[in-house]
Amino acid sequence: MFDAKGLFKERLSAHLKETNRYLKYIFNGHLAIVMFFLISAIAVYYQQWLAQLPADFPTAWIIGVIFGVLVSYNPVKTLLQEPDLVFLLPAEQKMGYYFRNVLRYSFVNQLLLTFFVVAAVSPLYFHTYAERGGRTFLLILVVLFIFKAWNLIANWWMLKVRDTTSRYLDQVVRLLVNSAIFIFMINGDMIFAGIATFVFILLLIYDVSISRKQAGIAWDLLVEKDRNRMQSFYRIANMFTDVPHLKSRTKKRRWLVSIVNKWTPFDKKQTYDYLYRITFIRSGDYLGMYIRLILLGGLLIYYVPNDWMKMLFALLFIYLSSFQMITLYQHYRTNIWLDLYPITIEERRRAVMKWLFQLTSLQTVLYALTFLAMQSYLGFLLVLVGGTLFNLFFMNGYVKQRLKS
Repeated sequence: MFDAKGLFKERLSAHLKETNRYLKYIFNGHLAIVMFFLISAIAVYYQQWLAQLPADFPTAWIIGVIFGVLVSYNPVKTLLQEPDLVFLLPAEQKMGYYFRNVLRYSFVNQLLLTFFVVAAVSPLYFHTYAERGGRTFLLILVVLFIFKAWNLIANWWMLKVRDTTSRYLDQVVRLLVNSAIFIFMINGDMIFAGIATFVFILLLIYDVSISRKQAGIAWDLLVEKDRNRMQSFYRIANMFTDVPHLKSRTKKRRWLVSIVNKWTPFDKKQTYDYLYRITFIRSGDYLGMYIRLILLGGLLIYYVPNDWMKMLFALLFIYLSSFQMITLYQHYRTNIWLDLYPITIEERRRAVMKWLFQLTSLQTVLYALTFLAMQSYLGFLLVLVGGTLFNLFFMNGYVKQRLKS
């Protein structure tokens, strides 16, 4: 006899065990120190920025849009697997308990992000609306959680619809209505907020009517979305430890590959140099992460007012890039063909260290040029010299030992 309650408990237990297994590697000592440093620095400058906030700053629009995005983002974690397309399909009518608890788990799973966002925007709200009491903000938070639950249910109903355009359009319209509701509430325009809420209720009625017209649950869509979410989680975890479940994605990027072909000699000793450079460019993980770290670090360097903090951020993001790219060495750990190459393991390590040093050196030069563009000549010199020395010591110390182990 089919037991939906037992199936949910089994799947939830396996899912929590799997995610906790990798979370302990993600939030290791290195990342904890970096996050503490980042949050502390951002908090200090956030307070300084609030003290200089102009009177006409659009606080309602900023917080309203942030809350609108927050309540609209509600991924439903169904915990389904590919074999379920065959084995659970006959039991679809008995899956009510399972899916109700999946929705509850998905809602609870979003609470941490919700509390984090609320904690981030509350100083801005109370600074702008100092005359208001805490009850008004508390009312907004109650509405926030109510709309979070309503949007989660709406997302679940729309997951029965296979038409991608319809689902996307529904999400965009709900995002706009959600944002309008919170903008009106924060501005104190409760009549307009009530009208926008009425529009949202009409959207909910439309979503449930569309959902009921569908033949049944779109099992393949649910499995695909859950698989994609887990692959995204595995890609993040793979930056910190080996993840055997990760499915690699590749992109052609011919023009970048052609540049590598021109600058890499056709020589036996350059085999791994060519392989790891091509892997860095064509893999769906490394190049994007490298560019994002450069951009984020550059923005912090440009906008943080203190010159010494700018330099610390530069070194911090150079370190992050070096640390995250070490996993490139393990990219082919399950490929036995590399063991057939008549090249020593020392050459393989040398190729990885050489490429990582070149990447972080380019990042160092870009950050130094950022200081030069701001006419901070001392910062330019210190970042260029300090970043280069850091790369040399980090590569020949930590990275070298990490690759050997």
